[in-house]
Amino acid sequence: MRVVLNTYPVAFDCPGGGEVQLLQSRAALQRRGVQVDLFDVWKPQLRTADVVHYFSLQGGSANFCCHVKNIGRPLAISPIVWLTDENVPRFPVDEMRHLLHLCDRVLPNSLAERDQLVEFFGISPAKCTVTHNGVDETFAELADADVFRERFDVHGPFVLCVANIEPRKNQLRLIEAIRSLDVELVLVGHVRDEAYYHACLDRAGDNVRHVGPLSRDDALLRSAYRACEVFALPSELETPGLAALEAATQGAKIVITGVGATREYFADFVEYVAPSDTAAIATAIDRALSATPNATLRQHVLTRFSWDRTAEQLIEAYETMLAAAASV
Repeated sequence: MRVVLNTYPVAFDCPGGGEVQLLQSRAALQRRGVQVDLFDVWKPQLRTADVVHYFSLQGGSANFCCHVKNIGRPLAISPIVWLTDENVPRFPVDEMRHLLHLCDRVLPNSLAERDQLVEFFGISPAKCTVTHNGVDETFAELADADVFRERFDVHGPFVLCVANIEPRKNQLRLIEAIRSLDVELVLVGHVRDEAYYHACLDRAGDNVRHVGPLSRDDALLRSAYRACEVFALPSELETPGLAALEAATQGAKIVITGVGATREYFADFVEYVAPSDTAAIATAIDRALSATPNATLRQHVLTRFSWDRTAEQLIEAYETMLAAAASV
């Protein structure tokens, strides 16, 4: 089987969870013997592909996806989307609806995302195969917490947030929440929105610092997860928050948004917060700081969410598409 993967044009300018999902899916599929190519605009690839898999429904996706169908190739789409009353106006909803009906298979990251897509866009549940996100096998081993502490001169307990700095990730409200707590906040991530970043800096006290981005294959990142007392991701929404999954594998206590697909992944093992409630975020972090680490969360994530399992779900979806194409 030969699969071509692609995403929207500027996705890798400031990569986030969706881009990690794409690359990790590619690696896991390759481990199972699937020939996987990243789309290269300079090479003729599409007409010889068995399946084309597109990640995201961001604006700018329609031309590529329509071309794939115009040349008769099976098209799968991983939407990686969660709609709220607040964010719907920011999405190209009509284009999204068209692409979800155009493609051969929809691959949501959760049952919750599937149900929302079915209700909002009117697609059939039978058209969907849920492909859960995972964590890399390197996270199965507990890291050395001192590596991060020594590199960045961090002493004492701290709260960690790993995410691109942008309004959706809600770092500004997290900074406001931390002001009432006697604990350091360490931010890790690319700056995706400069104006928002400067607003965060303006509100940050002496107990907040940004150490820049860390690669997911960097031992420093695993060490950061291991070293923190609490991992906080009070985003406007998450589907489900790859960094929180990774932090859970290193024994971190988790405070995360309740909006999106988070409950499907983290069950009752974490603190859920409303992203608009600063006081509730502060209370949840304070409660997590004094809580005993829950080893069950680590095992829950490691046993249920791996990229190898994701690859199995993807192959099942691809085979369903190919069987349908062969029967026409």
